[in-house]
Amino acid sequence: MSRIKPLVILGSALFAVILLIPTLLVIPFTNEKHTLNPHENSAVPASATQQNPMLQEPAIEVAVYRSKTKKIDNIPLEEYVKGVVASEMPAEFELEALKAQALTARTYIVKQLLGNEPISAPEGAVVTDTVMHQVYKSPEELRTAWGAANYEWKMERITEAVGATKGQIITYNNEPITASFFSTSNGFTENSEDYWKNSFPYLRSVESPWDKASPKFKDQVIVSVADFEKKLNVKIKSDTVGEIISRTKGNRVAQVKINDKTFDGREIREKLGLRSSDFTWKKQGTNVIIITKGYGHGVGMSQYGANGMATEGKTFKDIITYYYQGTAISSIDSNIAAAVVAKK
Repeated sequence: MSRIKPLVILGSALFAVILLIPTLLVIPFTNEKHTLNPHENSAVPASATQQNPMLQEPAIEVAVYRSKTKKIDNIPLEEYVKGVVASEMPAEFELEALKAQALTARTYIVKQLLGNEPISAPEGAVVTDTVMHQVYKSPEELRTAWGAANYEWKMERITEAVGATKGQIITYNNEPITASFFSTSNGFTENSEDYWKNSFPYLRSVESPWDKASPKFKDQVIVSVADFEKKLNVKIKSDTVGEIISRTKGNRVAQVKINDKTFDGREIREKLGLRSSDFTWKKQGTNVIIITKGYGHGVGMSQYGANGMATEGKTFKDIITYYYQGTAISSIDSNIAAAVVAKK
């Protein structure tokens, strides 16, 4: 009897262990970290890096030549875009217009970063902070320009607009576009080849009736006959200043003839410092009176047109696809980001 009792106790213990094995197999080790999904219970969803490759790419910086300090500042991409939007478009504009401006600014600089050689920028810089490229102001400069009372609310709107489009650019055939923009149209935008040499399929003339509400829609310039003749190297022989021979699809001056010399509209605009190449003129005594419509080259997105569209309830996507025909809004993919970083 004394030998049987220990055997019974041992058998009962083994049976209890066998019953516990399935339970042990399914109970997790609560003191270990989950390793199957590193994004579980984190602030960033598992698919976020797939949706926005910017989250997994090295930080992109923009080398900006600061015209006042004569130095080059390396500015993080999104901070640079904020400075451009704040400098190029009134913060009072509709939020959807500001978002559209953020997309154009980011697209412009990404295309510049991918270029082989900086255009009109000092060595070591990609762009300047002037109208030669895109106007950029630092937070300190904006605070001075806007005043302390307005800085916070204006910067809050700019930050919201830029954040809503973070990591996105405008593309055509999967490539960043030449995202040109300007202040105010004459009622139409311009085909790119009617102002520049190159023809871009997405920079086509479209109606832009909203611009008539812009304070910059009409302008008058008075130039003395002497200055007019000097700047254009011509002589006015009669009361007729010159004959407008043809206009572009965007209703700007294509060619004008003054005596035996022919000029294109852009040349007249630049030499006389006019707001637009849509102009009419007349001689009045010793002066030439010039009336212009619009402000800027007229190619791409009209800023006042964008604001007008936004006022009517259009989204930034509507604005972009209207002014840049056939384009898409895309995330900066890993190839573009890698190419930008590699060029540093």
